[in-house]
Amino acid sequence: MNRRDTTKRINVGGVAVGGGAPVTVQSMCNTKTADTDATVAQIAEFAALGCDIVRLAVPDMDAAKSISAIKERSALPIVCDIHFDYTLALECARRGADAIRINPGNIGGEENVKAVAAECGLHNIPIRIGVNGGSLEKRLLEKYGHPTPEAMIESARDHIALLNKYDFDDIALSMKSSSVPLTVAAYRLASETFPYPLHLGVTETGTLWNGTIQSAVGIGTLLNEGIGDTIRVSLTADPAEEVKTGVAILKATGLRRGGVRFISCPTCGRTEIDLISLAKEVEERVSRLDMDITVAVMGCVVNGPGEAREADYGIAGGRDCGLIFKKGKVVGTYPYEMLCDELLRLIEGEAGK
Repeated sequence: MNRRDTTKRINVGGVAVGGGAPVTVQSMCNTKTADTDATVAQIAEFAALGCDIVRLAVPDMDAAKSISAIKERSALPIVCDIHFDYTLALECARRGADAIRINPGNIGGEENVKAVAAECGLHNIPIRIGVNGGSLEKRLLEKYGHPTPEAMIESARDHIALLNKYDFDDIALSMKSSSVPLTVAAYRLASETFPYPLHLGVTETGTLWNGTIQSAVGIGTLLNEGIGDTIRVSLTADPAEEVKTGVAILKATGLRRGGVRFISCPTCGRTEIDLISLAKEVEERVSRLDMDITVAVMGCVVNGPGEAREADYGIAGGRDCGLIFKKGKVVGTYPYEMLCDELLRLIEGEAGK
């Protein structure tokens, strides 16, 4: 089985993917790609949130011709998403795209695939083959009856063989489905079958709440098994939320450090402060800090003092008041309404030293 430290390494605009490289976060702009200013601005927003690679839809030649101008100003490597028209892939490759996402089966005959492989090879541009359970070839649906992991693997194998036929092997794979169990099974089988880096994602997951849960379960399961080299969380929401969620998943699986890690306990009958409001306020305020720290907000004396002591900074609630800790030591006891301000004053004071 190819875990992330044994997959083939590819280079996406200077960002390594696979072969033991850090797992990267991707998202996709929802701007019109031909609107250069709007697209560049959204890319900058993604980068500030921790995104590593951005994907752009290229539905027409106007979008393709915008890639060179976007590339000059982009804070992130650019993957161009191409369907149906192979000439768009050629144009993007010539204009500085860092990777191309295609489905070799939907861009026409073999001559078209050959042309894309040759152009990408000329510019050292990797290609991601995107297999999706919702768009499998008709013959595979007839053979297997419905989308299955085996059907998705067969689709990927055929597409890989087509690129390999034209001496192209700088490949990444995705095996997405809207079903979490099918997605997980397909990626597990892909990791046993292919040496290529895997782009993880659960597709068409829905709105922010439902999509976050499905993505966390699907992507998180695979990452914890050592499978997956880059991830994209798909949400029917502001794509900035995809980046935030992707970064949070990597932090939860221990694959990304840096930034503030926030923990808080659930409420229960022992809680004697408004823990929910306090936790929300602290989380929102510390999220703005550029510090590699853990901050804990705990509601009662059962686990609160111990958890807060293990954090870099923390609050342990009492009756209408709370203890503030710094690296295991009590700094002071404060009334409830002062806890957030005092905690932030302590953290920001330490940051300024």
